[in-house]
Amino acid sequence: MALVTSRGASSSGFSHRSKNFDVFLSFKSEDTRLGFTSHLYNALCQQGIHTFINNNVLMGEQISTELFKTIESSMISIIVFSENYAFSTRCLDELVKILECKKNDQLLRPVFYNVDPSEIRNQKGKFGEALAKHEEKFKDAEKVQRWRNALYEVANISGWHYKHNCTEFEFIQGIVEEVSNSKLNRMPLFVAKYPVGINSRADAIELLLDIESNDVRMVGIYGLGGVGKTTIAKAIFNRIFCLFDGRSFLENIREKSVTNEGIIQLQETLLFDILGNKNLKVGNISRGINMINESLCGKRVLIVLDGVDELDQIEKLLGRCDWFASGSRIIITTRDKHLLATLNGLSTYEVKGLNEHEAFELFNQYAFKRNEPKEDYLELANQVIRNAKGLPLALTIMGADLYGRKKPEWKNTLIKYENFPNKDIQKILKISYEGLDETEKDIFLDIACFFNGHYMDYVVDILETCDLYPVCGIPKLIDKCLVTIDQYNKLSMHDLLQQMGREVVRQESPRMPKERSRLWFYKDGLDLLIENKGSNKIQGIMLCSPKPIKVQLKEQFLKMKNLRLLIIRNLHSSGHLEYLPNELRFLDWPGYPFSSLPTNFFPKKLVALNMSGSRLEKKIQTVEVHDSVGYLQKLEVWELSNCTKLRILPSCLMMKSLASLTLTGCSSLKKFPDISQEMKCLGMLALHSTGICEFPSSFGNLIGLKSLLLGNHLVHLPSSIYKLQHIERLSLYGDVIFPKDVENDIQPPCNSYEDFPKYVFPSLNYLSLNFFKIRSEIDFILTSFCPSSLESLYITDSNVVTLPKFFGKFERLQMLFIERCNELREIPRLPQSIIKVFTSNCHSLNSQSSSKLFLQFGEILGLPPNISCLGVRSDISMDPQLSRRISQRDDEYEIILPGHDIPNWFNHQSVGKSISFWIGPEFPTFGLCLAFGMEDDYSDYCYRVDISINGSRRTFKRGILFKNSFDHLWFFCRPQSSLQKQFQDIKLGYRNQVELSCEIFFPPFAPRKSTPFVKRMGVHVECKCSPPPQNSNIFHDNIEEVQPRGYRISKRIVHQRLRLSHLRGPELKPVANVQRGCSPHTQQDWAQCVQWIWTVRPGISEHLDQKFELGNMSSFDSSSTIADSGQYGNAETKPYLKTKDKQVSEITAGKPTGELERFNTIGRHETMEHCRLIHTSILRGGSSLMGEEKKRKKEKHQDGSSGGKKKKERQKEAPVKEERKKQGYFVPASVLTSNTLVPCYYAHKRAAGIDNR
Repeated sequence: MALVTSRGASSSGFSHRSKNFDVFLSFKSEDTRLGFTSHLYNALCQQGIHTFINNNVLMGEQISTELFKTIESSMISIIVFSENYAFSTRCLDELVKILECKKNDQLLRPVFYNVDPSEIRNQKGKFGEALAKHEEKFKDAEKVQRWRNALYEVANISGWHYKHNCTEFEFIQGIVEEVSNSKLNRMPLFVAKYPVGINSRADAIELLLDIESNDVRMVGIYGLGGVGKTTIAKAIFNRIFCLFDGRSFLENIREKSVTNEGIIQLQETLLFDILGNKNLKVGNISRGINMINESLCGKRVLIVLDGVDELDQIEKLLGRCDWFASGSRIIITTRDKHLLATLNGLSTYEVKGLNEHEAFELFNQYAFKRNEPKEDYLELANQVIRNAKGLPLALTIMGADLYGRKKPEWKNTLIKYENFPNKDIQKILKISYEGLDETEKDIFLDIACFFNGHYMDYVVDILETCDLYPVCGIPKLIDKCLVTIDQYNKLSMHDLLQQMGREVVRQESPRMPKERSRLWFYKDGLDLLIENKGSNKIQGIMLCSPKPIKVQLKEQFLKMKNLRLLIIRNLHSSGHLEYLPNELRFLDWPGYPFSSLPTNFFPKKLVALNMSGSRLEKKIQTVEVHDSVGYLQKLEVWELSNCTKLRILPSCLMMKSLASLTLTGCSSLKKFPDISQEMKCLGMLALHSTGICEFPSSFGNLIGLKSLLLGNHLVHLPSSIYKLQHIERLSLYGDVIFPKDVENDIQPPCNSYEDFPKYVFPSLNYLSLNFFKIRSEIDFILTSFCPSSLESLYITDSNVVTLPKFFGKFERLQMLFIERCNELREIPRLPQSIIKVFTSNCHSLNSQSSSKLFLQFGEILGLPPNISCLGVRSDISMDPQLSRRISQRDDEYEIILPGHDIPNWFNHQSVGKSISFWIGPEFPTFGLCLAFGMEDDYSDYCYRVDISINGSRRTFKRGILFKNSFDHLWFFCRPQSSLQKQFQDIKLGYRNQVELSCEIFFPPFAPRKSTPFVKRMGVHVECKCSPPPQNSNIFHDNIEEVQPRGYRISKRIVHQRLRLSHLRGPELKPVANVQRGCSPHTQQDWAQCVQWIWTVRPGISEHLDQKFELGNMSSFDSSSTIADSGQYGNAETKPYLKTKDKQVSEITAGKPTGELERFNTIGRHETMEHCRLIHTSILRGGSSLMGEEKKRKKEKHQDGSSGGKKKKERQKEAPVKEERKKQGYFVPASVLTSNTLVPCYYAHKRAAGIDNR
């Protein structure tokens, strides 16, 4: 029996609320209540174990429901078996219930107090006697058999047997210790004070764990330090640990495994967590590995190894990871992605920073103790959030630091953070840095100080000459989440990591910048040059002044002979520079202010030289040397763009390492150097906007050239141009004349189409034509240089009229950009591979051509041209294979064409900047069309389209509205796979609300005189705007119970069916909220109600068809509102609703007859009453509509009242009606007027193809 005292849980009669308990004690009150059980209870409470014990001796043998709930809510049940235990039916019922809970993962431990387990197992002695008496008393053999089975089962469970071989106190202490260990092992871990963003990430990882499967699963969680890996792992652990035979969460393995003693302690902790035996000692690491393997191999375990940074740590705890029992799950968190790659069969999950909304919420919780900031702190809060870049560690620490401070303190603290990072954040982030070797640390610091945002290949070439081994070093940084590479192959680093790296350098000499290895803050570099205080410790300088400054330079660099990297911007000087270090590998000095370089400057290790926009008149003369040795033989990047005074280059180029040469904008340069022998290394050559009009025949020796940009006003090319067979990117500016009728031995590949030309650049994938005026030259280039491998075609400001007839057969073309080509009249059929089409400001491209392109683009995406809002599809013809291929890609599809009107095959359209619709349980592929408007089209603007699914908001598309493009239609399409990936943390229901909204932003430089706006939005989607069919799970499964009783239905079922919470549709206001007239609703509201009539009670539609004869109604415009706007429908029909004392409907096309004329005289009260009759008839199958309406008309005539009832009777019924409104008895507000219900009913039947009148 159970006891109740004040320290555990008390109150006789169980008047207390049910709580969770650590231990439930079951015992025979008369045997042990005042002795053993009481002592055990006290000992458990003293240990902090929340224990339930019932001391109510007056209660009968019947067990209460409340006590059953208490058993269910307990973690552990302890059954104290004494010699008279089985005589109590109450105890036996408790025992049966406890065994049921054991199946749901509750722990059960028996105590055999002065009784032998075999006596219970065999049911001899007092236990056999008690069961025999129960059989005689109850005559219920089945019930007694359940008791017998329960006793037998519990007697075979390992427990505590008191054999009088120790004191009772010692025996109880042993029980308490084991219970305490069990409690600790089953206690959930603390996750976070404010667990923002945890659940969505935990959901994604739980999918990888696949708990339902019976195989062994291992998941590695990696990410930047402070991003929340441990927190997420704890959340997952708490969710699932109760499903395993054993579980262990080993935290901070990196710190604890520094010594052998630390590893041994981790091994013992793992064994204790799962086996519960504190006395296990492993002795040494090798023995510990075997003990873990042998002791745990038979258990289904959950093990989390947190903070691992070496493979050796995993091996010393889990061996070879091949011994786990079926159903086991292993989770590893680390900052090193490569470490996870060494483990076979392991899935990985990268934890990324919080999104903008999550970061906002988390910071506000710490800084303001609420979800929103104080109003006057909003800008300051946003500044912190921008600096934190979604890192939870930074948001938490900075939020807590700023809590309760005044605005001046906030401002001052934020300025301090910019120069002196928070030490607690630095401490966590620096852990990854300290795990690098010396060369990797140098690479990290160079990137943090100088190369964040640069192309990886560019940085590798520079650092390679510094003997830092970046080819293997940078991947190490990427694996440790210190550096990332974006889609453009650029290196990037989290702002706080960059700040941490720079702080490491600053700490080399906090007070004396000249003693640091790197200088990036322009004031430090400026002071160094002005005061001539350099030193040989300096390896790199970045002096980028925000505004032009003048410094007299002469010999300042003489003291910096180990300078490797020099980056200077906005620095002016006069005279002559006398020295630059010869150790330079990277010289980036745009606008170099001197006319020449120092005469003693011989940078043999120089890799990149950028002097664009400089005053150089004569460049360094390259000496003619042998291939093995040469002047600037390591120079790979030579950047001289916009050196307008540069006239002379070396007469002959023989630089063996040169990979990139840029001479763009060197307008005084008239002659290109001779290429005396083949150059395989030069891959990029930029020569547009130079003074060069002709090229030497040796130009064909640039056989390694892959990217060529050339052109001025008129350029003639030599016939040797056709030797450049590796060109992949060709950009031509102005009229570039290619030689004609030249013998060409190049053969097209065998898979080319017959219509394709025998092109001369077979590897070309990018072609750009700009400012071409000679139409014949355009035609020659388009018909000669466009192989089937072409992926991108750009034509701007040129006299192109049409594209080649074989254009639609391209297999790889994805981008087509044609801008400001006023002669363009036609684009042939688009190829199936197309992704983006921009035809901006091509005024000769008429609306018919634009419509044709729109339809073609839709066909390519698998979007059928005819699909209704209610999901009824017709006339659909598409290639299933193509549609499947498109939906599985992640590409973003886009087309921009001249035009104003969104095509009518977009089945959802609205006026303004937002639109909403409903989708089903799977993400669809859908297209969005935008029409922008602006009064003064003089500037570029930024736009962002957000998508919200069931309230969860993401960015759908962002970009720039270019000047003169506001009279165009912009179409975007996101395939199913892309949306699914973006909303992977959301589980869709049967119907899901989607909202798209567009915002337009002013660029910082734009004068705010005119505001662009969104004129219209259109969406093409297979939607779920109508309610589900009758067998859908949205409605009650037992909907057939409505059918009996002669189509009548109880009020209880009416209330169930009509409560708005039972409809997973748009939020519709109940009748009680309706004032004068009905509130405005869109087409979706009407569609939902009408479709509900069709699917749930289809009989009513026949009655309505017979009763209301309407004119020829057109389908409604999806963007219109019904009441406030005063109109709905298209311009031809213009039906509208006037809201005065009485509601009046006028329809200009197809005058209403009979019943609708009568509706025009009905007052608001009468309208609501009539709708109530209609709705009641819906529920009853429509059979009583005619009778009830005739009865109501008769009462109205007799009473002589316009309301149909006398005033007193209406007042008497008012409270009843009000109560019905609150219970949801009436239909939604948007269909509460007969003069709006009936027109919309027929309109939507027509829209769905159901009504043909």
